[in-house]
Amino acid sequence: MESEANSPEAVPAVETVNLTRHYGDMTALSALDLTVNRGDLFGFIGSNGAGKTTTLRILATFLTPSEGSARVLGHDVVRDADSVRHIIGYMPDFFGVYKDMEVTEYLDFFGACYKIPAKKRETTVRDVLELVGLTDKQGALIGALSRGMQQRLGLARVLIHDPELLLLDEPASGLDPRARIEMMAILQELQRMGKTIIISSHILSELQSLCNRVAIIEKGKLIYSGSVTGVADQMKEDVTVWVKVATDVEAALRMLQNHADVVEAEAVEGRIRVVMASGISDISSVAACLVQGGARLTELREDALDLEEVFLRVTKGETQ
Repeated sequence: MESEANSPEAVPAVETVNLTRHYGDMTALSALDLTVNRGDLFGFIGSNGAGKTTTLRILATFLTPSEGSARVLGHDVVRDADSVRHIIGYMPDFFGVYKDMEVTEYLDFFGACYKIPAKKRETTVRDVLELVGLTDKQGALIGALSRGMQQRLGLARVLIHDPELLLLDEPASGLDPRARIEMMAILQELQRMGKTIIISSHILSELQSLCNRVAIIEKGKLIYSGSVTGVADQMKEDVTVWVKVATDVEAALRMLQNHADVVEAEAVEGRIRVVMASGISDISSVAACLVQGGARLTELREDALDLEEVFLRVTKGETQ
């Protein structure tokens, strides 16, 4: 009987151990230990030259590690590369398209490459076009499609063989705001369908709302890997709270400046910025202080770090 620890469901989608890649004298990846769980929508964050693309290309079996190992759904990317290729879909940041082909011809060609039977390919092509919102473009020439539609077509191509893991390198690169929003909505739907997705991107505000877990990499070294909220909590120093009252702001300010849990309070454009004392994370005492003092509280909001601020704090802007 197969133990729970060794069951397919218990095997991570991606696991790298001491993963290292050298290009001559340059080290693109240095002892990367990374785990991506099944079902994750995982954001891979780093500056240009940080090692993101190298990592994705190793996972996609296009590069071999100089040292260490990488496994995809339990398969070693070197020793069992062919099995890996059948269970992943890899979308590079720049990919070529056959501009004189029709959309359906293009997808049918790649379906044939994956040895999908001809009778099944027609249904498969129709299904992936519907999933990425290109049903009405199935007879169009690829060269006539917008950049956003070509990106969606690239996503349809990597979905043609129904892979379990998607490796997407900057899938929203060069897209206008509407096209980016539509692309992110498609990725969320794919996660709901059970796909595991690793996405590298510079658009950190979108990763914050899209991904459940992230990794930050700089100069080939992993700086952080975990939940989106976890990295913000790790970087947070003193808790900052924003307060707004419908009564006298100056009176409220004096109450807070005299409160034991507050180290700093200042008026900023009609609101009050409050810095809590070190170790104080319960902001309810701020509300209690104001209400007991007769102030009418209309806003109490903790100032949360966004992913862009976290990224700037934990990285130094260094590249290879």
